[in-house]
Amino acid sequence: MSSALEAINRDFANDPQGLIKWALDQGSRPICTTNFRPFEAVILHMVSQVRPDIPIVWMDSGYNTEATYQFADEVIKQLDLNIISFVPRRTRAHREALEGAMPGIDDPRHAAFTQEVKIEPFERALNDMQPDVWFTALRAEDTPERAKMQPVSRNSDGLLKVAPLLQWSAKDMYQYLQAHNLPNNFDYFDPTKVEEKRECGLHLQH
Repeated sequence: MSSALEAINRDFANDPQGLIKWALDQGSRPICTTNFRPFEAVILHMVSQVRPDIPIVWMDSGYNTEATYQFADEVIKQLDLNIISFVPRRTRAHREALEGAMPGIDDPRHAAFTQEVKIEPFERALNDMQPDVWFTALRAEDTPERAKMQPVSRNSDGLLKVAPLLQWSAKDMYQYLQAHNLPNNFDYFDPTKVEEKRECGLHLQH
């Protein structure tokens, strides 16, 4: 990591709003990804307050709960988000008609399933949109792998990956939601992770 990014990570580690403003000045094609999991309204509110028209990219696997789809609709309307959805090339119904229900994480087919419903749509989003700044709601307490990450990093393609909330706790997130009268959703399920503390691979690859 460059000394410049090290300084940014040091200076903005506990200033997500400041980090968002700094990052938006670093490129011309920013995006913010979302999966509408718990507390997701925090990052969506923060970035859209600074850049109301920022593309909010949703990789919709087709396996979300009813509550998650209802929550997504509520947040999109409340914040007037510029939502852009990327979905798998096959619908859930098409996939299950040919291959059956979602494979478990111990099933050797699970890696291909993850590639189809999450990784490929995300890589297609990157290819189509060509972002230079990527905001994500990763938090260190989510998984052991994320605890090792920095708020700002740059991947091999030059994409600036920004996790403004990396150091925030669930309590911090809850208090922000309350302060800004934002909705939340805990009825969430990620078919590519299954277990809460397990990585799906997207953030390890990108």
